[in-house]
Amino acid sequence: MKFDRLLHWPRTLFARVALILCVGLALAQGLSFWLTMTERDESTTNMMMGYIEREVASSVALLDHLPADEREQWLPRLARRSYQFVLGQGVSGEPVNARLSARVEQSITAGIGKSYHVTANALPGEREHLQVHLQLSDGSPLTIDIHPMYGTPLSQWLPAVLVLEFTVLGAGCWFAVRHAARPLAQLAEAADALGPDLKAVPVPEDGPSEVARAAKAFNAMQKRIATYTAERMQILAAISHDLQTPITRLRLRVDVMDESDEAAKMRQDLLEMESLVKEGVVYARTLHGATETARRIDLDALLDSLVCDYVDAGQAVVLERRLPVAVVARPEALRRIIGNLVDNALKFGGSATLDVARNAEGSVSITVSDRGPGIPEELLEQVFEPFYRVENSRNRHTGGTGLGLAIARQLTLALDATLTLRNRADGGGLAATLTLKASG
Repeated sequence: MKFDRLLHWPRTLFARVALILCVGLALAQGLSFWLTMTERDESTTNMMMGYIEREVASSVALLDHLPADEREQWLPRLARRSYQFVLGQGVSGEPVNARLSARVEQSITAGIGKSYHVTANALPGEREHLQVHLQLSDGSPLTIDIHPMYGTPLSQWLPAVLVLEFTVLGAGCWFAVRHAARPLAQLAEAADALGPDLKAVPVPEDGPSEVARAAKAFNAMQKRIATYTAERMQILAAISHDLQTPITRLRLRVDVMDESDEAAKMRQDLLEMESLVKEGVVYARTLHGATETARRIDLDALLDSLVCDYVDAGQAVVLERRLPVAVVARPEALRRIIGNLVDNALKFGGSATLDVARNAEGSVSITVSDRGPGIPEELLEQVFEPFYRVENSRNRHTGGTGLGLAIARQLTLALDATLTLRNRADGGGLAATLTLKASG
């Protein structure tokens, strides 16, 4: 991880593999081009040395056999792009030390050194420049002025071809990496889409054998998870349902008992058991989300109806701020979530305040707040677990079953919404915020 941060390594597999391949191809292309040019220059230089050896020897022999008064007019004819002949002593200088100049000197010496005494020296300047001095048979001095040339010039179209070649290779790398990384992206999308209803679309089981095998294993895992969860919920629903019958019989027997403290305690325990069983059935039914179809809802009307029901029942519930907005959701599920949050506020705070607001990104938040004891910060997520109760004033004696918030969270996930809890800083209490996507 530190190495990745040090090199500013890309986070995605696609970018990493593409970068590795592109850099590798660029280095390979550069090395191949360098080796080709080096071999080309070396081959051209060897050819040029042999050419100089033969041509200079022939030219010196021709000048040596010509009459002295005719030599001057032959000099332009014998000149070449890299050297020319000068009748005279030339210019003195330093010994030849450049590699290419030394090879030129060796070639000329090999060609004419057996017939003439040859000396060479380098001349100062930005480019290599040397002169080879000798005397003809009649004692006349002759100087060969040489500007060694490195290889042959590049064709004008070669850089464009190299750029085109690298572009084609880069496009091929991008396509190959994209084709290889796409199944991983599909697996990630399928895993993200696996919500509480466990009805994600199966991943296509095609492509290379390794990818097809991974997709097949992922699809089989989805089916197993759905099966195990359905079996667990069926067992929970069956047990909760079957417990209602003996609880009802016990209540009937308690009702015919004489009034006493023990009978009152037993009646209270049975009420708690009945409430727990009912909540267990509801939780089992809502784990996979409601089966109702989502539709456009007037949120203000739904909240007003809900608050009026509580007020008619004598509960201290207030809709503090209204917002005329529509949302797309399952109405019964949404009503159950808000109802659970209001019940939770009434149990532990004695009153509930609802507030509706639109967020900057366009979503709508519904906040249910109370003035109860709140929840320790480290337990704000843990209270969403089934049957979990906080050990302070939020205990069994308040009537809580430990399933209200768990049911609210499950239904929230089914609605593709978010539900968060926070302790209020202004006067204490708890605030539960449900965030929904607005509809247009």
